[in-house]
Amino acid sequence: MAGIKLTVEGMSCSHCQKAVEKALKEIEGVEKVQVDLEKKEVVVTGSAAREKLAEAIAEAGYEVVD
Repeated sequence: MAGIKLTVEGMSCSHCQKAVEKALKEIEGVEKVQVDLEKKEVVVTGSAAREKLAEAIAEAGYEVVD
């Protein structure tokens, strides 16, 4: 299953990484979350809609830019 890749601004440390992972893992359908701080990328595997993922990231205090 292909993942959904999101570019996220505002992540800079392990706390940011954990906050984004936690927010996304609470969404029904999310199986796996990979956060790359250097690339500012989040890859989510599962059946959740991209809009729901972006919404959860925004609620956690970060901005999806793509």
